Amino acid sequence: MEKDRTITALIEDCTAYFERNGYTKDRVERYRSMWRNGICRYMKDNGIKNYDRPVGEKFIGDNISPKVTPAERDIIRSISVLSEMQETGKISKRAVQAVQRELKGPIGETIKGLLSRLKELRRNQTTIDGHLLYLHRFNKYLENNGVELLEGIGQGHILTFVSTQTNNNINVVSSLRVFFRFVYEERLLKTDWSYILVNYKWIKREKLPSVYTSEEVKQIESSVGRSSKVGKRNYALLLLSTRLGLRASDIAHLTFGDLDWEKSRIVLEQYKTGKEIELPLLAEIGGAIIDYLKFGRPQSKSQKVFLSARAPYRPMTGAAVSAAVGQIIDASGVSIGKRRHGPHSMRHSLAGRLLENGVSLPVISESLGHQKTETTMGYLRIDIQALRKCALDVPAVDPSFYSQRGGVFYE
Repeated sequence: MEKDRTITALIEDCTAYFERNGYTKDRVERYRSMWRNGICRYMKDNGIKNYDRPVGEKFIGDNISPKVTPAERDIIRSISVLSEMQETGKISKRAVQAVQRELKGPIGETIKGLLSRLKELRRNQTTIDGHLLYLHRFNKYLENNGVELLEGIGQGHILTFVSTQTNNNINVVSSLRVFFRFVYEERLLKTDWSYILVNYKWIKREKLPSVYTSEEVKQIESSVGRSSKVGKRNYALLLLSTRLGLRASDIAHLTFGDLDWEKSRIVLEQYKTGKEIELPLLAEIGGAIIDYLKFGRPQSKSQKVFLSARAPYRPMTGAAVSAAVGQIIDASGVSIGKRRHGPHSMRHSLAGRLLENGVSLPVISESLGHQKTETTMGYLRIDIQALRKCALDVPAVDPSFYSQRGGVFYE
C-alpha cells in the first residue's frame, strides 16, 4: 500500500472497507467521529499532512492516559484501523488474545509431556486446558520457591500449594493427581506423590439452585422489546433457555442443521457432554427464530444461528449468550435479590416447573440432557412442596415428661 497518504484519503478507504463488510451506519459514523475529533485535529494542530504508524503512535502517547478507559480503548482501535489499512489494505477483526501460559524449566517440559499424552488419548480439549491452567500455577509456585527439578518436589510443596488455592480446590487436586501419576508411571520419580492427595478433603458447600416462578419467567419473556434486530435475536435465544432449558453453550453453537422444521424438533449434540438430545421445536420458539432470521440476522455465511450484533458479524459465544440473558433479566423488573440471573437459572426454573407438574425424574433428566439421573437429583432441592410431603410429623410429648423429678431436666 502507498505509505504517503493524506488522512482524508485513508479515512475514505477505511469507510469503504467498513461498508463492504457490513458495518452498521452508526458504527461507521462512530469511527468517523473519533477520527474527526482525534487524529485529524491532532495532525492539523501539529502541521502534519500525511499519516503513518509513528504519527498514530505519537497521537496515542500524547492523548491516552496510562489507565486506559473503555472510550480511550475505542480511540486506540480507531488508530490501529488506520495503520492496518495503510499497511495491508484491509482491517483485521478485533478479537480477545488468548492468555499464553508459559511452562518453564524441566518441570514445565514434563507438564508439556503430560498434555501431549492426554491429546494422544483423545481427552476433551476443555479438560486439557483445565489441567494446563492449574499445573501452570503449580509450575510457577515451584519456580518462586526455587524448585527447578522434579526431584526437588516434596510433600510440603504439594500440600502448601493446595492450601493456597482458594478456588476450584477439587480441580487443582485432580490435576496434581494426574500429573504425579504420569510422572511415576514414566519412572521420572521413584515416589508416587499422588497418594498423598487420594484422601484429600475439601469443604463443599451445598448451594440451592436459583429459580424463578412461572409468573416471573413470563414477566422476563414479555419484557423483551422485539422491534429491534438485537431484540429479535435476544427473544429467540431467551425462549430456548426458558422453554427448553438449553445451556448457553448449546444456544451459541446451535446451527441451521440442528433445526428440523418438517418434524418440528431440534436435534443437537451438547457442547458440554457430547450427548445428542432431541427437543420439540415449539411453535413460539420457531416463530421467534424465523422473525430473527428474516428481519434481524445480518447476512453471513456462518451456519450458526445466532450472530453478534456488530460487524464483523461472528457467531455468538456462550459467554455472550449468558450476558444477553442476564441483561434481559436485569431489565425485566423482576426482583432478583441474591439469585443468579442467567441461562442456568432458567434451566433450573424449568426443572422446578416440571417437578411441580409431576414429571418423572428420568424424563426430566432426558429433557435436560443429563448423562446421569443422579445429576438431576440435585434439582429435587428446589421442589419445596415435594420435600414437605416427605417430612414426618413430630410426635406430641406427654406433659408428664416436663414435670418429672420436680420439672428439672436430668442427664
